[in-house]
Formats: sequence, C-alpha cells, structure tokens
Amino acid sequence: VPGPCDPEDLLDGVVFGAKYLGSTQLVSERNPPTSVRMAQAQEAVDRIKAPEGESQPMTEVDLFVSTQRIKVLTADTQEAMMDHSLQTISYIADIGSLVVLMARRKLPRPLEVAEEKRLYKMICHVFHSADAQIIAQAIGQAFGVAYQRFLEANSIDPSELSPRQYSRALEDQEQYNAELTHFSRQENCKDVCIRKQKGEILGIAIVESGWGSILPTVVIANLMHGGPAERSGELSIGDRLMSVNGTSLVGLPLTTCQSIIRELKHQTEVTLNIVHCPPVTTAVIRRPDSKYQLGFCVENGVICSLMRGGIAERGGIRVGHRIIEINGQSVVATPHEKIIQILTQAVSEVHIKTMPASTYRLLTGQEQPVFL
Repeated sequence: VPGPCDPEDLLDGVVFGAKYLGSTQLVSERNPPTSVRMAQAQEAVDRIKAPEGESQPMTEVDLFVSTQRIKVLTADTQEAMMDHSLQTISYIADIGSLVVLMARRKLPRPLEVAEEKRLYKMICHVFHSADAQIIAQAIGQAFGVAYQRFLEANSIDPSELSPRQYSRALEDQEQYNAELTHFSRQENCKDVCIRKQKGEILGIAIVESGWGSILPTVVIANLMHGGPAERSGELSIGDRLMSVNGTSLVGLPLTTCQSIIRELKHQTEVTLNIVHCPPVTTAVIRRPDSKYQLGFCVENGVICSLMRGGIAERGGIRVGHRIIEINGQSVVATPHEKIIQILTQAVSEVHIKTMPASTYRLLTGQEQPVFL
C-alpha cells in the first residue's frame, strides 16, 4: 500500500506532531461528492481560524494514526482529547498547512427517510502542521492497509479482486444473528424484583460480555448461595444485566457497573432488567476452505484478538471468551497446540461454543467470586 509510512508501522500506529486549532460540527449526507466534502472542510476552517490580524489559539498535540483508530493526544501528558474509530472517518483534507479531519455520527431520522438521505453530524477537527500533506496521506494509507488486511484475513488476493467480487465475498459470509434474535424475543427479557434486608448485598458476581458483543453489558457469572439473588429464583448464570432500578448498564465499563450495584446495599427492593441467556454461546463460522483464515487469535483456549469485519466476527466470535467446544468436540482440557490444529482444519460450517473466560474461571474454581 503506497504512502509516506511503512505499512507495518500503521498496524501499531504512528505519531505526528501538530497544533490543534479547534473543532466544529456540520450536518451532511453520508456520501456527498468530493467537491461538497472539500467545501465542508473549508467551511470548518473558516469557522475555526482566527480573523486576519488576530492571534490563533493553538494546543500542541500528537496525532496518533493506525489502521484501527485516530487519536488526538495532548503533547505533554498524552491524555486522549479525541478518539475516533478509523471507519467513522469520512474525509481528510489538507489545505495549505492545515489538516481537516471529519468524523461522522448518525442523527435520529424518521423511518420513512431513505438510507441515502440519512443525515450525519460531522465532527470537524482542524490542525496546523508543516507536514499537513503527509499527515493526510498517512491517514489515507491507513485505510488502504486496513482494507488489505481484511482481504488477507479472508484469503482474498487484492490484485485479483474487483469491487463486485469483493461485495460477493462479503455476502457469502453471512452474519450469524442468533444472539440478536435471542435478545429481540420478548419472552427472554424481563424485570426481576429482588427483596432483601437493608445492608444486605444482592449476592451476584458479574463479568464483561466480551468485546464485539451485540449487547455490550455485564453478565451474571455466579450467584451467592443463600443470597437475595439466588433466593429470588429468577436469575441464572449467563443472564445479561441491562439496567438496575432504571439505570442502564449497557456500554458501561465493568468497574462502573460494579460501583452502581454496590450502592444498592442499603436498599430493600431492587429491580433488575435482564435478558435470560445460557452461560455458553454458540458462534457459527461459514468457512468454504481452510485457505480462508478464521480471523482471530487464541491463547490457551481464550480468544485474545479478533479481525474486525472478518468471518469470525460475523459468525459471533467474541474477544475474552473461553472456547468450550468445537464442532461437538470438547476442548476444555485440550492443549493449546491441539486447539490450533482443530481450528486450522475446520471447514464448512464451524460451530464454536464459548463463554466469558472470567465466568469459566469462576465456575471451575480457578478464581474466587467477588459478590456484590
């Protein structure tokens, strides 16, 4: 992939020094012509740049560019000022010594509005740098490298691939929506009212659902024997915890969810909104041939990384999950090398059963639960 950076460096990320001038917001269609994008970039500059003769406020920053994300870090403390997934970047423009970075966010829309007319809020960041053109080229190169890595993960030769063939390859790898279907069924979703003594804990241990989950929230990993949660008879290991007393837990870090639950200690009645789920989930990966890489890494039975957009993610594989079974064969006590061999040889429709690794360690006694 041509560009100013070594493609391998972009996998880890490269850093450029720049001065941050400011940000503004615009509303735009998803894919306007390049001329419109350039006009929007110029409008952002006009809004932010100080009038002639006035001093321009600037902040020294580091621009971190990789095939996954673009971050703006303060030059002194390296604190993240902005953090955008690469796929949300809509346009990069270099105007003289200025770089305009445009990231999109969806706006609410009426159901009858066509997809192509959906409006997006564009967050426009403006930077000053003597290397403005190189920075813009590096971000464009990051897109190219990310695209090539995706093709490699699916064993597709980029030099022999037309846009139509690429679309067909993606269509062949259908998204496995069993998880989404399960969550959408009303009978799996319910409110559970737990009554307890003042000062008594709920008696649940929670873990993260795993990166890439359709529903990013916490999972009940254990129930304290004789505790209020177990006494209710309404909760099971594997249930997803959606909200507590009306406070949503979806998308929150594990530590934040734990803090929210701890604060319930002095209440005598707690309402939990849950989705009943089995502790073990099944991913289905459609792999035509062993030459197609699965697109995830395993370490001692635990999925530690996942190729975004690859056949494994589309099949339902989640980072942080422990593999329990592959095509009906238990791998709980199987050595790492043997698991790799089984996965390497698995083709056609590959069924993989997993559960959050933290839940597995609790259920097997490798860790002691911290009840809340």
